[in-house]
Amino acid sequence: MKLAVVGATGLVGQEILKVLEERGFEFDELHLIASPKSVGQVIKYKGKDYTIKSIEEGAKLGADIAIFSAGGGTSLEWAPKYAAAGTTVIDNSSAWRMDPTKKLIVPEINGHELTIDDRIIANPNCSTIQMVMALAPLHVKYKLKRIVVSTYQSVTGTGKDAVQQMMDERKGINGPKVYPHPIDMNALPHIDSFLDNGYTKEEMKMVNETRKILGDSTIGVTATTVRIPSIGGHSEAVNVQFYEDFNLSEVRSILSTTPGVIVQDDPKNNIYPMPINSHNRDEVFVGRIRRDESQPNTLNMWIVADNLRKGAATNAVQIAEFMTENSLVY
Repeated sequence: MKLAVVGATGLVGQEILKVLEERGFEFDELHLIASPKSVGQVIKYKGKDYTIKSIEEGAKLGADIAIFSAGGGTSLEWAPKYAAAGTTVIDNSSAWRMDPTKKLIVPEINGHELTIDDRIIANPNCSTIQMVMALAPLHVKYKLKRIVVSTYQSVTGTGKDAVQQMMDERKGINGPKVYPHPIDMNALPHIDSFLDNGYTKEEMKMVNETRKILGDSTIGVTATTVRIPSIGGHSEAVNVQFYEDFNLSEVRSILSTTPGVIVQDDPKNNIYPMPINSHNRDEVFVGRIRRDESQPNTLNMWIVADNLRKGAATNAVQIAEFMTENSLVY
């Protein structure tokens, strides 16, 4: 097993290395690849030094699996070249997610769709992953009709520079800006660029990716995505209307027995999901489960997950695990 991590010096790339080590992913060779400014740097992994290679070098390595987390432009250019060399590419960017010839995978939900012929596999948006993890088992039971979601997303979703901007603002330092406004002590209803329909790309990702992952284009989805000055993970207020009615005890039972989901729903004792508690965890946490009393068959939930873990790195590594465990890599 020859494994490559493309974008190894970024926030997600660093998290991928942590997850690989924690989960004991087995490989014979590891190659770390990053942008030209990082080439030649040395990163230590499990006590061994690895020198950062260029993406051009990486394409010649003939890796069995390459986990990309280097941005959409890089992926559009280089993922096909890696795939042509026989590498299975697992891509964290948005480049391939809505390509009808590529699969958009959350292993617990639709990993069974993968085959040995899938050479470029798309990792969904972090906000989408945590939401569908909670909604997929409920969709099977009650059938989703409409989703209204508002997100409260960590600055880590933007990257290292965004974290630095927030920290600079807290210290009163006038440093480089990633956001068009201050982020500390603020909330920006603006993630990614605005589209002609008034929504942002991030909001439309949640709409389109949810339908693709769940395999149902009839589900109504509307989203408002907001950046907040937190680090631990993303939070979502989700209002879900089903075709079939439900009872809350059954909903809690379904979620409690769903792999990768943890129910934290005891508001009388102040127990509910929070990003500070999801940090460095792979699970998706669900709480504030309650019926929407304004219309039938409708549920409110609060969903939290570490966006760098299950929202990106862990899901990508889980795809790699699924491919190797099912002999889908050649």
